[in-house]
Amino acid sequence: MPTANLVRSDLLPEGDAAAYIGVKPGTLAVWRSTKRYPLPYVKCGRLVRYRRSDLEVWLQSRTVSPADAATL
Repeated sequence: MPTANLVRSDLLPEGDAAAYIGVKPGTLAVWRSTKRYPLPYVKCGRLVRYRRSDLEVWLQSRTVSPADAATL
């Protein structure tokens, strides 16, 4: 995968990614280890980074519209 189109500011540290979606960093760690949610992440050695665009896509996939809620 070419990295030329990847913007450095698009990669968020775990703490920033957690704050972005409104959870604690430990929650992201649990989700990674249990594979509870298909939230992509990037491993840089022992560091974990999340792409802002992946967080947006994940949030969109978790969004429930009023019409969807009526069928639950």
